[in-house]
Amino acid sequence: MHHDPQKNIQFTLSFEGNDSDRNLIDYYDVAQALTGFQRSIALTTHLVLNSEIITQAPSLKGAKIYAFPAEQGSWKSTAVISFIGMGIYNVATLENNSPLGHIVYSLYDYVVSESLGVHVDYNKSLGQLYEEAKKYNIKVKPVTQSQADSLLEKCSTAIGEMHRPIYKNKTAESANIYCTLPDRPKLQINTKLTLESYDFLFETRITEVPEQFFGRVSSYNSNTYKGRVFIPEFGRPVVFELNQHARNQKSISLITSSLSANAVNDYADSNSSIKISAFRNTSRSGHLKSLIIITVG
Repeated sequence: MHHDPQKNIQFTLSFEGNDSDRNLIDYYDVAQALTGFQRSIALTTHLVLNSEIITQAPSLKGAKIYAFPAEQGSWKSTAVISFIGMGIYNVATLENNSPLGHIVYSLYDYVVSESLGVHVDYNKSLGQLYEEAKKYNIKVKPVTQSQADSLLEKCSTAIGEMHRPIYKNKTAESANIYCTLPDRPKLQINTKLTLESYDFLFETRITEVPEQFFGRVSSYNSNTYKGRVFIPEFGRPVVFELNQHARNQKSISLITSSLSANAVNDYADSNSSIKISAFRNTSRSGHLKSLIIITVG
């Protein structure tokens, strides 16, 4: 019953270009890519089902991931997530799992896209889906943005390995990821896998001179000293990390006050905006990846 493809979530990794257009791909490269594909899906699914982050894919609880045979038409492989009624959901809920599946898809899209430099608005994607799930009487413990960002870090190596046929022996030029949900049209992950996205993931350049910015903190993890700050000139939240010298009571107090004010959308609060001095982390092409904050206030 749970293995019916119509009731399960499917993710397809489809390589294109070079040898893959003739249905050929380097065996070792694609084996590594599929391992990364499975790992990133497993860690994402486990967080949705169990509200905790794991580091090893075999630790997945509440679901199994199966593989369909590789398909022609470029070179593609499909992973099927089959829920098995564990975790924080029950079997009855999983039989009508389209809302749940959409949450898994949206979190996976967030993780892949943000890893590769394409911003996804967390509140407009996952935030709205949790509201939708309530209409189906699905008791969902929402994944916080802080948890999503931690998941992003845990999946970065796996997402890099998914590029292997593109950057190693180059038997493919690019790859797309598709998702098929019950009673939903096929969805595509917003970000294409390319040599440029691989460079963004692993090549970082730090600017030599710090710059000043004004922004509003949208998330912060006190254990890692990392978070996100919305900076108007960029028009999006930017990942930041406090360097060793900025990890003091004053800086952290200003950051948490900004986070608290923005959590209730109180932009008139004088604590809502903070001034920071930070170095830019950029990709080789100059795309902003994150900020290293050296002073706050």
